[in-house]
Amino acid sequence: MQSLDVISVNVWDIVISLCNLVLLFLILKKFLYKPVKKVISERQSAIDKQYDDALSAKTDAEEEKAKWKDRLDHADEEAAEIIKKSNEQAKLHGDKIISDAKDKAGTIINQAQNEAELERIKAKAEIKKEIVDVSAALTEKLLDREINEDDHRDIINSFIDKIGKNDDADN
Repeated sequence: MQSLDVISVNVWDIVISLCNLVLLFLILKKFLYKPVKKVISERQSAIDKQYDDALSAKTDAEEEKAKWKDRLDHADEEAAEIIKKSNEQAKLHGDKIISDAKDKAGTIINQAQNEAELERIKAKAEIKKEIVDVSAALTEKLLDREINEDDHRDIINSFIDKIGKNDDADN
């Protein structure tokens, strides 16, 4: 049989290799693993903070969206209410203007009727005065001379013409 010298197991080489491995592991853990873990932890906390901020912003945005949607829903109702109130106020204002106009028109009509009545009374008084004047003039002419039928007609016609001319002059 052959000897297996090529494959020999040296316990001391294995122990030294294991010690080197443990020592290397401890050194790497102390100088590499903890700082890397710290950086990874910081990055994770930053990412978590960003996610929390994003969720918070999303929640706020959804709340604002709900508020604005509610406002828009109520805006139509408020606009309809404002228009209704404006129409009612405009109708009341229009009714008041119409009422005031009717009152003023009634006052103007009454004043016009009163003025017309006064003018009619004045015209009657003037006509009476003219009749009296004409009668006086007619009587004077009658007394100045004796009238026959032709003279009588001439006097009456001249009297009527005089009254007609005075009426035309007044108009």
